[in-house]
Amino acid sequence: MGVFKAAAIQMRSGTSPERNAVDLERLVRQAAGQGATYIQSPEMTGALVRDSQARAAAFTSEDKDIIVSTSRKLAKELGIFLHIGSTAILRADCKLANRALLFGPDGATIATYDKIHMFDVDLDNGESWRESAAYEPGTEAVVTEIGGAGIDGAKLGFAVCYDLRFPQLFRAEAMAGADLLSVPAAFTRQTGEAHWHVLLRARAIENGAYVVAAAQGGLHEDGRETYGHSLIVDPWGRIVAEAAHDKPAVIVAEIDPAQSAAARKKIPNLKNSRDFAVNATPVEARSLRGAAS
Repeated sequence: MGVFKAAAIQMRSGTSPERNAVDLERLVRQAAGQGATYIQSPEMTGALVRDSQARAAAFTSEDKDIIVSTSRKLAKELGIFLHIGSTAILRADCKLANRALLFGPDGATIATYDKIHMFDVDLDNGESWRESAAYEPGTEAVVTEIGGAGIDGAKLGFAVCYDLRFPQLFRAEAMAGADLLSVPAAFTRQTGEAHWHVLLRARAIENGAYVVAAAQGGLHEDGRETYGHSLIVDPWGRIVAEAAHDKPAVIVAEIDPAQSAAARKKIPNLKNSRDFAVNATPVEARSLRGAAS
């Protein structure tokens, strides 16, 4: 298995897909110039738009999307694997998907993943989010092999942002062979400060896998504020690259799939995993059983 360089590009996407495509191209070229052959952008690369009417006007189908066309061109020109962490795509049924897309060195689409878990929460600082009101959740986990362009045999598992809080998704992907897990995100500042680092390191440790997490960062045009701090974590849970701020940036680290295999050999929790039942006996039944004895 060959060692290769992965990059996470940190963005501050605004409301215009056209302007964001320009920023994406600049950062991808910077990452490729540093030798990265797998490059990941954050969640909602195309635009962060909170207003529903503006959102409807900003997004289109995959075949007309400027982020998709820009990414195809860049992947082919630079000979890289370009992973758009996600962008909003208008589906054939006229519903929006929060969709990740992976493009190969020939510019073709290798895989897509629609975010499964919707961010429907009310935060302590008054922020309220209802992602399910705008997007249709996905139903399928995705693992795909990436090879060529200096990458030999790595398997990539997909996730997006809020998926990070559902470890069963990452375990299923690791059990399917993923040794590189992705968590492109637009974490809010409040939740990022509380949980971003510890959850990413936990997913790496639990699964003996690298984790690459490209993030949105800073104060956006639509008024939201995201945490930034894009990370790359190794299979032992060590942070090997970080953008320790919320400004646009590129981080790069070496990925060695053999290190994932070594971590899983030392801590063989995937191999030792067992099915089990849950016995959730009601309190009343436990009390009666105790009284009878």
